[in-house]
Formats: sequence, structure tokens, C-alpha cells
Amino acid sequence: MSSALASTGGGGRVAVYSGTFDPITLGHEDVARRAALLFDEVVIAVAIAHHKKTRFTLQERLDMAAEVASRMPGRVRVLPFEGLIMDFCRQHGATAVVRGIRNLTDFDYEAQMAAMNRKLNAAVETVFLLPQAELQCISSTLVREISQLGGDVSQMVSGAVAARLVPKPLQA
Repeated sequence: MSSALASTGGGGRVAVYSGTFDPITLGHEDVARRAALLFDEVVIAVAIAHHKKTRFTLQERLDMAAEVASRMPGRVRVLPFEGLIMDFCRQHGATAVVRGIRNLTDFDYEAQMAAMNRKLNAAVETVFLLPQAELQCISSTLVREISQLGGDVSQMVSGAVAARLVPKPLQA
């Protein structure tokens, strides 16, 4: 086992799974659930995301992620974050960043980010997980668009998230 994945001592192996989660999808859930089986603790880090308009407020995204996390095995926490993910990892004793990848486009982008993150903090490994095949086509962007147009997203998000997806304007 690499030293980056070794136990951190007191808290065990901590991984951070970050994103805007606007909204959290079944694909996100699948990746977080499997990460929870690999690590002693997973922190779902919900980005404040000042750089883009979100459909849901930060508090709504935190609430949805917390509801999803409550049904997962192991220790899964949900926290907001702002700034560099490597700084957040350092603050929370994380030894890994978990990234879900659905396709080659995701992989190209995530590989570049992983290399840059390694330059910022070589002690944190990036672990790529693929969601189940039937979930790989799901993205938060498509869920928002389908929902906004009145489509059925019940096979893309949990029931609790689907209930929140009534057509509403984007957040400023």
C-alpha cells in the first residue's frame, strides 16, 4: 500500500469527494458509496461555487448530500468547501481525493487536475472510480435541464432529490 493511502493515525484513511453536486445524482451516490467501502472516512465536500450559477443554494446542496450520505455504509460526512481542494484535504487529514469519471472526456480533464493537485500536495493521491454502467450517462447538468423542462428524473436522482427538482430559476 502506498504511504499516501496508509492510515493517518488517529482518524484512519480519509478521502475527499468534491463537487458542486447541483444536484447530487445517483452516479455521485454510487461513487461515494463505493469510496466509503474503500476508506475509513469519506468527506463529501460541497463546493461553494462562486464561479458558476447553481440551481440550488449551498445549504440545499449540503442538505441533499447529507440525506444521501445518511444511507451510506461507513463514516461519511458532508462539509462545504471553498478554495483549493488540496488545502481542504490538508485541513481534514485526507490522503486521497476521489473522482468519478464517466467517459474519456472526464478522464482527460480529471487526469490533468490530478497531476496539478499532485504538484500542490504530493501526499494526496487521486483515486478514479467509475459509476455503474447504467449511471454513466447521468450528469447534474442534464438532470437540471430535463427537470426544468418537466421530464422525469426519478431514475437519475434519489427520491429526496427528485422532490426538490420542481422547476425553479437558477441561483444568482
